[in-house]
Amino acid sequence: MRIPRFHVAEGLRPGARIDLPDETAHHALRVLRLGDGDPLTLFDGRGGEYEARIVTATRSSVAVEIGEHQARERESPLSITLVQGLSSSDRMDFIIQKAVELGVAAIQPVLTAKSVVRLSNERGAAKRIHWQRVAIAACEQCGRNRVPEIGAALPISQYAPGDAAVKILLSPLATKDLKQFVQSPLTLAVGPEAGFDAAEEDLLAQKGFVPARLGPRILRTETAALAALAALNALRGDF
Repeated sequence: MRIPRFHVAEGLRPGARIDLPDETAHHALRVLRLGDGDPLTLFDGRGGEYEARIVTATRSSVAVEIGEHQARERESPLSITLVQGLSSSDRMDFIIQKAVELGVAAIQPVLTAKSVVRLSNERGAAKRIHWQRVAIAACEQCGRNRVPEIGAALPISQYAPGDAAVKILLSPLATKDLKQFVQSPLTLAVGPEAGFDAAEEDLLAQKGFVPARLGPRILRTETAALAALAALNALRGDF
C-alpha cells in the first residue's frame, strides 16, 4: 500500500518527535483514517524526504517520530519556469496542479490585457498563498520533494525574465516547433484564455522570447501549458 506523504515546513530531522500541523493532522485522521504505528513520508520542500511513523493519534492531533533522511529526488531534467497569463480560478488551479506534477521548477502568473480575472493587492496576496498550497498538495501527491515557487501575479509589463538559456512564447502562428528548444534552464510563456495581444507578444519578443508552436491545432490555455511541459520533458527523456 502506498505510504501517505505530507509536507511539513519545519522541524524535520532524524530522531525528532513533532506534532503534525492541524490541517495535516485532520487529513491524516479524518480522510486517510491513520492511527498509531502507521508509516508516513514527510518532506519540507528543500530536497529529500524522511521516513516517519505515528506514535500518538488522538481525535485532533498526530504526533510522529521522524526516521532517517532519504536523498530521493524526482525532479525533471529540465528546469522550466512557466510564465502563465492569469486565467479563471479553476483553470489556474488546474494549471498549477498539473504543471507541478509534470515537473515545472517555478510558475510566474502575469496579468494581461485579455485576462478575465483582475486582482487587488490584498486578493493577489491571498491568491498566491492559495496557489502555493495547490503546489504543495501536488508535490504530496506526485512524490516531488522540492516545492516549486509560485510568484505573485504581476502585470506583464513588469515581468523581468531571468537568464534562462531559452525563452519560448507558445504561439499557433509560429513556424518553429519545440524540438528546437530543449535546453535548460528554460522559460515558457503561455497566454490566458484569449491569448496575449499583439503588444504583449512584441514586449515578450523584446525580452528575448522566441515563438514556437505545439502543432496544427489551437489549444486552450490549460491544455497548451501542460502539453508543452509534457512534450519538452519527453523530448529530454524524462518519460
